[in-house]
Amino acid sequence: MKQRSYKIKSYVNASHAVRWKSGTGKKHNHTWEIVCELHVFEGMVSFFDIEKSLGKAINALSGQYLNDLPEFKTVNPTVENVTEYLFNEIDGILRRSNAVLLRIEVSDSPTRSFCIDVTERKFPTEAEVAAEVAKQGNGDA
Repeated sequence: MKQRSYKIKSYVNASHAVRWKSGTGKKHNHTWEIVCELHVFEGMVSFFDIEKSLGKAINALSGQYLNDLPEFKTVNPTVENVTEYLFNEIDGILRRSNAVLLRIEVSDSPTRSFCIDVTERKFPTEAEVAAEVAKQGNGDA
C-alpha cells in the first residue's frame, strides 16, 4: 500500500541554555532546522497555506531565548523537548488544515537531529477531522 506524504522544511534562529543538575549552561544560538512530513486527507496541498499555518508555531520561536518562553520555563529547552513542543503545536495546526503530522525532525546543528515518527498511527477519517475543526471553531476545544 502506498503512503503519500508531503515534506516541508523550515528554519528558525533561536537561542537557549540547557539546564543541567550542576546548573545552567551557557546561552548559545542555533539555526534550527525543522522538517515536517505530513499526510493530507484530500487531493493536493496548498504549500503556501500550509507554510503560512506552520509559520505561526515556528515563528513564535524566531529570535527568542527559549528559556524565557512560558513553554520552557520549567521544561528544559533541549532539542528533544523543542521537538516535542513543535510536534504538538504543528500537529494541531495541521489538523485544522485537513492534514496530520507524520514525522518531525528538528536539528540544532547540521550533524544531529531529534525525530518523532508516528507514521504507523491510525489516521482520523475526514469526517472526524471536520468535526474536530468545527468543534474548535465553536470554542469547545
